[in-house]
This record gives sequence, structure tokens and C-alpha cells, in this order.
Amino acid sequence: MSANAVLSPGPRPNRPTPERASQMVHLIRESWTGVEARTDEVARFFYAMLFSIAPRTRELFAANMESQRDRLMRALVHIIQMIDRPDDLLPFLHQLGRDHRKFGVVSEHYEAVGTALLAAIKKHSGTDWTQQVERAWAEAYTVLATAMISAANEDNGPAWYDGEVIGHTRLTRDLAVIRVQTDHPVPYHPGQYVSVEVPQRPRLWRYLTPANQPGEDGVLEFHVRTVDGGWVSRALVGHAQRGDRWRIGSPMGQLHVDREFERDVLMVAGGTGLAPMRSIVEDLAQYGQNPRVRLYYGGYAPEDLYDLANLQRVAMTNPWFTVTPVLEEPAGTGAEQGTLAEAVARHDWSQHEVLIAGSPAMVRATVSKLLVTGVPLDQIHYDPFALD
Repeated sequence: MSANAVLSPGPRPNRPTPERASQMVHLIRESWTGVEARTDEVARFFYAMLFSIAPRTRELFAANMESQRDRLMRALVHIIQMIDRPDDLLPFLHQLGRDHRKFGVVSEHYEAVGTALLAAIKKHSGTDWTQQVERAWAEAYTVLATAMISAANEDNGPAWYDGEVIGHTRLTRDLAVIRVQTDHPVPYHPGQYVSVEVPQRPRLWRYLTPANQPGEDGVLEFHVRTVDGGWVSRALVGHAQRGDRWRIGSPMGQLHVDREFERDVLMVAGGTGLAPMRSIVEDLAQYGQNPRVRLYYGGYAPEDLYDLANLQRVAMTNPWFTVTPVLEEPAGTGAEQGTLAEAVARHDWSQHEVLIAGSPAMVRATVSKLLVTGVPLDQIHYDPFALD
């Protein structure tokens, strides 16, 4: 099967047999190891190819493509990690398909995307790219794209929600709390994140996580910190103001706490990665009985733990909840010393469900440490875009 025939409109493809699915997973993961070190080159070639074969798709993106290339690779890595776990993968693909409606993506675009993706991987695979590998990638992409298209077509909700900034509080030089009143409530669950488009950076969507539980008033509270190279984050912290009109995409993400599940919960939050944990804890606080929740909240210096006092107040009135501050910089504050990954690795969490949110580097380091200490991979949960 050639890359030119990755996806064609028509009946849904047959699900691969278990044997074929296992072979596909092996070929895809094995071939990916050969190009993983060159993901930036793969992403650049992919978008160059996409804009060449489907020029009108260029209009869907902002002029600066750096963040978009990074998101593409994170999504691809996340999919490869979950490709043999359909119960986790399909919800992610459905959310991704619904979210892409905000760009004006339609079914016809997916064929061009598939052609460009396979061409990019093939170019950087060298002699490792065989007909069997190409067929595995093509078949897998067809299944993935079909799931995204189906979810987008079956969603009767709006492609985005409109909202207005009603509050902007700058806590530090590089951190702000922004409250947005939406025209209609966004149907997100505690722990989920959304993409936003702001007037300061048109077409440059950025993912943010509401730090509050959903409410009938439709107000979303976002905690935004400037990040290196972050065009949107710098604009939001420095220049967002009351009256700004935002577009907010469909909710995404799988972080949650199952109150009916017997297993206790470890939360690991770095910086504004606190937002999903705060939303979940706020929601749980409505109930008298919950799983025990231990939150490790980390930063470099004390000022990074901007919401610690509030979390400690919540812990005082909710015996199921405990918060442990973690600081990399030596400070006599009663906080544990070291990185979040180092702090959690000092204990046994093998009987816990683990939720992680923060910078990609922190998430990778923490996941690695937890796996080494014996926490099963299927008990570790994080989202690929939550901190962008």
C-alpha cells in the first residue's frame, strides 16, 4: 500500500485481527525508534509536504509553526505509546477529532495529512523503511483517522465556545490568573484541558487547563505562566485584559479520579500543572467520602508554589486530602527537598493511581522514576498537551 492511498472516503475499514494488530504495533514502534531522535526534522518535512500537496491547509495555521510542530510530535509519540491500548487510545483520538473542528478541518484533509506523515517518516527511516513497515503505518493511520473523522462528524456541539475575560490578576512577573466568562458553559470534566485562541495571537491556539470545577455560571479560571518561546503565554500574562474575547475549543484529556475505585491517588503537579489537580480536588471536596489523595506540589523556589496556602486550607477541612510541598532550592519552609521526580521516588506508590501534570521534562522524569520504583504503567496518567 502506498502513502498516496492512506485514506480514501468510503466504508469504515475492518478492524485488524489480533495477530495483525500485534505485528503492526511491533513494526511501528521498531521503525519509530530509528527516527525518534530527529523528530524536529520529521515535523518540518511533514508540514512542508502537507502545504505542498494541500496548499489551502496552510491557512489553518499561524505564521509561527514552532509550537504546532512540537504538538504534532507529542501527539504522535502519545499515540505510539498507546497504540496497543485501544481503551485509552480511542477516547484520545475522539477528543482530538472533535478539537480539530476549530481549524476547519474536514474529512478530505486527512488523506493529505496521512500522505505527508508517511512521507516524512519514510524519508528519515532510510533502509529501515520496508513495504511491510509502510503497510503497517498506512493501516494504522487509516484506523486512527477514521476514529477522528467519526467523532468530529458525530459531534453536534459547536466547533468552539466564545467567552469574555472578566478578570486578570498578575500574581508575579511571569504568572497571572485569568477568569473567562463563556457565553455558554463549556462541557468539561474536572482535570480536562481546552485550547484557546486569544485576540493578541490570532490562529495561534494554546492549551490551557481550567483550575476550577465546572459551574453553571460558565466561568473558567486559568493559571498562566510565561514559558520560553511562548508567544501566547507572554501575551496573556502581560497583555490580556477585561473585555477580551476568546475562543475555547472542545475539552480534552483523561485526568480524573474515580470515586468508586478502591485505589488511593497520588497527584504530582509542577508549577501551573497544578490546575487540573486543583479542579479535581475542588470537585471531590463536595463529597464526604473519597479515595485518599496525596498531592506533591513542586517548584524551584517558594514563590513558585503560588497556591499552597489555599491547598493547605482545603487539606485542613478534608481528611482524605494531603498536600506535600517540594522545592528544588534549599529553603526552611518544611518542604521536601529536590525535584518532584526525586521526591516521589522516595516512597512506594505501586498501589496508587498516579496523575501527573507539569512541564514535559518533569512529566518524563517523574514517569521514569515511578516505573523504576515499581508503579505499573497502566496506573500512571498524564496528558500530552496540558502544559504547552
